[in-house]
Amino acid sequence: MLKKTLFSLIAITLALSFQVKKSAAGESLILATATTGGTYYPVGVAIGTLVSIKLAKDHQITATAINSAGSGENIQMLKNKEAHMAILQSLYGLNAYRGEGPYAGKPMKDFCSITMLWENVEHFPLLKKYAKTGTISDLATIQGKKFSIGKRGSGTEGSGRTILNAMGIDPEKEMTLEYLGYTPTAQAMMDNRIIGGNIPAGPPVASITQLFAQLGDKKITVLDFTDAQLQTIQAKFPIWNRFVIKAGTYPGQEKEINTISQPNFLAVHPDVSEETVYLITKTIYENLTFLGNIHKATKVMRLEKAISGLPVPLHPGAARYYREMGIKIPETLL
Repeated sequence: MLKKTLFSLIAITLALSFQVKKSAAGESLILATATTGGTYYPVGVAIGTLVSIKLAKDHQITATAINSAGSGENIQMLKNKEAHMAILQSLYGLNAYRGEGPYAGKPMKDFCSITMLWENVEHFPLLKKYAKTGTISDLATIQGKKFSIGKRGSGTEGSGRTILNAMGIDPEKEMTLEYLGYTPTAQAMMDNRIIGGNIPAGPPVASITQLFAQLGDKKITVLDFTDAQLQTIQAKFPIWNRFVIKAGTYPGQEKEINTISQPNFLAVHPDVSEETVYLITKTIYENLTFLGNIHKATKVMRLEKAISGLPVPLHPGAARYYREMGIKIPETLL
């Protein structure tokens, strides 16, 4: 009996010491992004690097960005606990949380919001010889030519299909679809294997820069959206708004591109501790210059805009930081 009691005490002591050690070791987080040719991946790397630099020493918190197929896969990774954080399109986050669109009848609520990040700007590059009007309506007249809609299951594919369907364009009928990431889309266009693609990301986008640099604005264009076309889309999906890409953003780009955008946001699994999410949120907003120096897309981030347009409720750790900073949080985000 004495031996059994002694062994039990030793086992309990070892278990407690393991728990303390585990707690002291902090958290090693995985941040899911998207393909490497867009904006999600470099911004995710920037956030992961910032978190690791600022929080590893004193709090033993690190974050590592990984590439993925984008928002669709990221939501599944959060559900499966294969990632702790993810960058998501607002459209995908809203549909998943409400159980609408591709998630009809099957809502997924295994994620919370941390912060808005930047506007996901719609780039629809098209070989100029196929651009009759220079607007998104040109994709209704390409007569079965090969067009990249984005990787299967990605937020790129989902938002592209949503926009085209809202415009009355059936991707399955009007074009032959290819399912490529951003860089492969640009390369396929330069090789004349496809005539256009769908590349939503915060400008400047590496793959669009590559297209302009290699083909020039005489052979490549990024399609505009007219005010009437934007209103048609907004009638069904009010998350999209006007976005103007200034001339000179891309090599040889002489004219403004009048496109549209929707917000992206940083999501986190509810199981990540309140203290960890609080520290991450605080670290992001105390180091915006660091993020802006790594990728221009994050230069638009401001504390006063942090919760603007978030499609799902805040994680308690993020809400705690915003309250400390005097930001009034609406009930819908709690």
